[in-house]
Amino acid sequence: MSGGSEFQSWGAERLKALLPMVTSRAGGTVRWMEEEDLREREEVAIQRQKDLDYVQEYQPLREDIKYLRVLLYGPVGAGKSSVINSVSTVLRGRITIPALTCSLTCERYFTKKYATHKFSKGRGSSKTFYPVVFNDTRGLEDGNNSGIHPDNIKLALKGHVREGYKFNSEGKLTEDDFGYNPTPSASDRVHVLACVLSANTPQINASVLQKMKKVRETASEQGIPQIGLMTHIDSACNEINKDLKNVYRSKHLYKKMKDFSSAVGIPLNCIFPIKNYSDEIEMNNDIDILILSALRKIIDFGDDFIQKC
Repeated sequence: MSGGSEFQSWGAERLKALLPMVTSRAGGTVRWMEEEDLREREEVAIQRQKDLDYVQEYQPLREDIKYLRVLLYGPVGAGKSSVINSVSTVLRGRITIPALTCSLTCERYFTKKYATHKFSKGRGSSKTFYPVVFNDTRGLEDGNNSGIHPDNIKLALKGHVREGYKFNSEGKLTEDDFGYNPTPSASDRVHVLACVLSANTPQINASVLQKMKKVRETASEQGIPQIGLMTHIDSACNEINKDLKNVYRSKHLYKKMKDFSSAVGIPLNCIFPIKNYSDEIEMNNDIDILILSALRKIIDFGDDFIQKC
């Protein structure tokens, strides 16, 4: 299959999955366009609610697993903490910041502790939590004494890292450390591993790729499903920046995702482009649908793993 045909096939399949977000626009009169735009917005809102209902209604069937656990990892500055905030924003229906973030100029080492991020439903005495939780990690960096030690991510996959453990770039967590969990429960273990990579990344450093490979190998040995989340898609592509609905019409993004797949080893159909909430102060259905689409797949893959393990 030629490159152009391959792109068209890929884009068509992804567009189909996200319809009606990407309904094509055409028409004669301004009035017709206004009606079509209104109808499209209504359909997008319906699709968003359907995806949100799917997430809200999910519940692990195993009694010993209260939460489906997702572990985020990737290079420094990829937007891992922002992913958590964006998922929280979508699920709670308002802008939230459960995971502290900062601008790219101070991104290094910003995530300092291993923390479980739960997403609440309701308030007060009726408050409950979604059965999906996210864990953030310090970013991977070039060199042996920078960023998170890959062995600590491998331990986290198996549930051996205690809540609140302070990341140490100089060495891995040992059984004698206070932060080591010797008897992880089924809920402590990771059920989906998500690699977060920025679409603005020109090329991943070889040593960072090697660290990522080690993490992936451990996850593969345990049968943990792995996905990719590509962030900053709007700033990487003017076409998408103008209209987020162009996400699966962009050849530039398609190439970025193929490069991501080749570099990290995650299949293209397991890589999801998303836009994090960053400069927005109000909700945006187009952002929500991309995040919810990825979240549905995370739940599907994780639940399949839970049923097998």
